[in-house]
Amino acid sequence: MSRSPDRSAPIWVVSDGRVGIERQAASLARAVAAHADWPDLGGGSHPDAIRTVRLTPRGVQTALRPDLWPAPMRALPPMERSILEPPWPALWIASGRRSIAYSLMVKRNVGDACFVVQTQDPKVAARRFDLVIPPDHDGLRGPGVFPILGSPTWFDETDLARTASTPDLRDRRDAPQPAGPRILVSIGGTSKTHRLTPSRTEEIAAMLRRQAEAGTEIWITTSRRTPEDASRRLRSVAQEIGAAFWQDEARDGPNPYLAWLTRCDAALVTEDSANLIADAAFFARPIHLLKLEGGSRRFDRLHQGFISRGAARWFIGDIARWTYTPVREAARAADEILARMKTRRSTGGAVGGV
Repeated sequence: MSRSPDRSAPIWVVSDGRVGIERQAASLARAVAAHADWPDLGGGSHPDAIRTVRLTPRGVQTALRPDLWPAPMRALPPMERSILEPPWPALWIASGRRSIAYSLMVKRNVGDACFVVQTQDPKVAARRFDLVIPPDHDGLRGPGVFPILGSPTWFDETDLARTASTPDLRDRRDAPQPAGPRILVSIGGTSKTHRLTPSRTEEIAAMLRRQAEAGTEIWITTSRRTPEDASRRLRSVAQEIGAAFWQDEARDGPNPYLAWLTRCDAALVTEDSANLIADAAFFARPIHLLKLEGGSRRFDRLHQGFISRGAARWFIGDIARWTYTPVREAARAADEILARMKTRRSTGGAVGGV
């Protein structure tokens, strides 16, 4: 395989295309590309320099541990095989279990010409990558491991500029100011560890009514994991109390989520989503964690991490306001990636060169 870096796209974001998984790698990539040291190491910081690579391996190999796949390329559809060809990027950032075999393949065949980063816990030896960036609550430690709090969330000036024309906020700009705070209610849903049950949905609905009666302006958004019956119930409640509600573009128009994040006074976030919690923490919004059914020690550690940073508290009925330093772990991880790339270059490695 060629060792020459891909100057047209010096960063590759690799995943199976699932939105939440791809977003983690993409956020890291954008944080790196925005870093002042990146142009010297990677050859450019324009957003187009980030290439999104979606891989969908199939077949019996995918049932094996990723480091045991005998022929990873054969698991890909023909069109995807053609993607994994030189020139290779200076920086490869991958996320998700089905990307791991390909990260290992590139690291094995390309060597130091490509700096290989794997997010989350790959469940194989971290030394087989250049850097592993797992969430701290996974408990993974060791050389070549850089744990971060929650998910690597990143928003830049381009993202924020788009919020100025968000229709829902533009139309409400001249409306009277609410008597109480403006709150964003971010609803996750059912997962391996948590359940948004009908009874819990009713409890959340009752809480929203109480907040509306107290003069709070409420913006509600759901996720792909929100059960359909819960989404319908919360949409109905939103209509009853005059709250804004967003579920999808086909029904509700352009997504106002980021605009709501930047303008809310506080956020109520269900406890099941590391991404939703990290989003609010990026903007230093007071986070009120909403209980769901179930739980796990792993998520207990996630919650405690944000609580210890002063970002979150458990919701007990009242909306509080407090301040804290924004939690921007993607930027911290980008510092680490670039520091290691610099070290490699100074010791004769080929990252960004040749």
